[in-house]
Amino acid sequence: MTQAALEKENKLIAKQYKELLRISYQTLSDDDKMLIRSAFEVAVDAHKNQRRKSGEAYVFHPIAVAKIVASEIGLDAVSIASALLHDVVEDTEYTLDDIDRMFGETVARIVDGLTKISHLKKDMNISQQAENFRKMLLTLNDDVRVIIIKIADRYHNMLTMDSMPEHKQVKISSETLYIYAPLAHRIGLYNIKTELEDLSLKYTEPDVYYDIKNKIEDSKEEQQAYIDSFAEVIDNSLKKEGLNYVIKGRMKSIFSMRRKMKAQNVAFDEIYDKFAIRIIYKSDAQNEKFLAWKIYSIVTDHFTPNPVRLRDWISSPKSTGYEALHITVMGPKGKWVEVQIRSERMHEIAEKGYAAHFKYKHGNQKEQGIEVWLNKLQEALENANTNAVDFVEEFKLNLYSKEIFVFTPKGELKSLPKGATPLDFAFNIHTEVGMRTRGAKVNGKLVPLNTTLHSGDQVEIITSNQAKPNQNWLDYATTARARAKIKSVLREEKKSIAEEGKEILRRKLKSQKVTLNEDSINKMVTYFKLKTSLDLFYRVGMGSIDNQMLKDFASSYNNAFISFFKNRMRRTPAPEDVSRDEITSKYDMLVFGTEEEKLDYKLSQCCNPIPGDSVFGFVSVSEGIKVHKKNCPNAISLQSNYAYRIITAKWVDSSQEEFRVDIQLTGIDNLGLVSEITEVISDNMHVNMRNLNFSTDGGTFTGRITVVVKNNAILGKLIENLKHISGIDKVTRL
Repeated sequence: MTQAALEKENKLIAKQYKELLRISYQTLSDDDKMLIRSAFEVAVDAHKNQRRKSGEAYVFHPIAVAKIVASEIGLDAVSIASALLHDVVEDTEYTLDDIDRMFGETVARIVDGLTKISHLKKDMNISQQAENFRKMLLTLNDDVRVIIIKIADRYHNMLTMDSMPEHKQVKISSETLYIYAPLAHRIGLYNIKTELEDLSLKYTEPDVYYDIKNKIEDSKEEQQAYIDSFAEVIDNSLKKEGLNYVIKGRMKSIFSMRRKMKAQNVAFDEIYDKFAIRIIYKSDAQNEKFLAWKIYSIVTDHFTPNPVRLRDWISSPKSTGYEALHITVMGPKGKWVEVQIRSERMHEIAEKGYAAHFKYKHGNQKEQGIEVWLNKLQEALENANTNAVDFVEEFKLNLYSKEIFVFTPKGELKSLPKGATPLDFAFNIHTEVGMRTRGAKVNGKLVPLNTTLHSGDQVEIITSNQAKPNQNWLDYATTARARAKIKSVLREEKKSIAEEGKEILRRKLKSQKVTLNEDSINKMVTYFKLKTSLDLFYRVGMGSIDNQMLKDFASSYNNAFISFFKNRMRRTPAPEDVSRDEITSKYDMLVFGTEEEKLDYKLSQCCNPIPGDSVFGFVSVSEGIKVHKKNCPNAISLQSNYAYRIITAKWVDSSQEEFRVDIQLTGIDNLGLVSEITEVISDNMHVNMRNLNFSTDGGTFTGRITVVVKNNAILGKLIENLKHISGIDKVTRL
């Protein structure tokens, strides 16, 4: 570069720095300015020989990130300094110790967190991405500012991606949609979330992006005219009340339009709520709520509200701290329009999220939302021994979920994601309460554990020391916290059954003159078409691999002559996962409906589902049940046009399938007999009782019991145990 060009660039860098100080959302003290100044000088020095792909000096990037952190997110001087230094340790000669010495422990800790995130492998593989995401969240317990600066860094990268090759643009965009947009949403950075989603769409589906963007541009004037006509109607009434306010229109984002078009299967012109109207009013702290409802009253005097679409986030703010009153009214020209009523303080919290909380936190008022959220997040992470993809999917479930508010029996308010069940509520109260749940009452009435809760419900959990989680609970629980806890208990339970199974297997093989060692285990895993040795022990413990099956294996294993020839013809390699410490599911059977019936079906050609996929059944006219993946291209139109022909379906492991069996008992009636029978059944391993019916006649009794068992072996054991009860004469399977 020529000397003149260098000087010009240096002037531009200095100008950017001055602008950074000027646009800071928080008021900076002299000490703050000194900290930012020295961070700026270190960044300029560290990056002096680096250039970006576009050719400009690299230092423009950290300055731009610091500007986003300072003005759009509104963080403090420590965060601004950390943003300026975020790439220094990773890309230059400076070490973490240098940063610690020059800027203190907090800045060093944040920079260290950011460096750790950058060192994660940049692999496109989804499970690798998920693993990175989990590691990134682990840095949250260092300092939440790490994540916020990382979001700002990603936002600036998305804004300057034009000079990158196309495959990289798509990769970075999909990662942004997968990880950073949900996080920005959850921390309350709604503006940045919207920008990230729109920019991602620009690179993943450019045609769609520009098409919607142009249509929005074309309808701008029409939209402004509509907002003016709306404002005109309520202006006089608001002014009469002496209110100080502004009315603004806000177009929905390109990404959310795209999502609506997909979900509702409609064209751009058919979306009715393309924009929202905001009324932002000035108010002191005392009158804030009163004025919001006063404005609500004035708006609904002029326009008919939709009672179902009233959202009061002022009385109970979202866990991100968001406060506002949302109503949908029938506006001019007979169009539904959303109206958001906020004070200036609420508006600032909505725009700035996390940072505005500090500004408005008075005295010892508790930091609402973010602290609670971080604690829950920590808990989920500590429990995250599931695989990373599951973890991220469940985590995202809770990131994007809308909230409902329910009451405890004592009248405390609890926030849960929309769609939550009493089981989620139990785990939200305390893990121990969740683990011991026996039943639930909603508004004083006993309800099943999979009942969907609604805002305003009062929920009471009935606990028992005998209760413990079972596999069905995973169908009932929707929150990540509850599901993680249930999975870890089930996993432990399965492992203890596997340990028992190993001892049973050792004894049974000994009687067949086979020693339980690595070779015999590997051969059995292959013989029974399983994946891990734990699968084998678990199935023996459960009884789904019975004596006859073991005898068949032993005879083929002991017949050395046949084995020798078989091995000569083909060496059977040991399954690669054989020693993995995990019990896997072998999805080999489809079941339909809530009763999980086995029905004839065909796999549809349009999406070719394979065992383990999330699927649903569609009852076709001529071809019976066709099975589609839930994300099949035709799924939305089938579900919207033929909802009555959809049946739920899922892949299950046939070795874990449960069967209903009726047992008949006859014998001599005596006191406490029913109690003895139920005790034997409930003590018997893995048996659930569904129905019980006893009748007596002249001192004899006949009983009929419906039980749910996993296999014949368990049923046989149960019948034997029942025969030993005194007074019972006959036990038969019907």
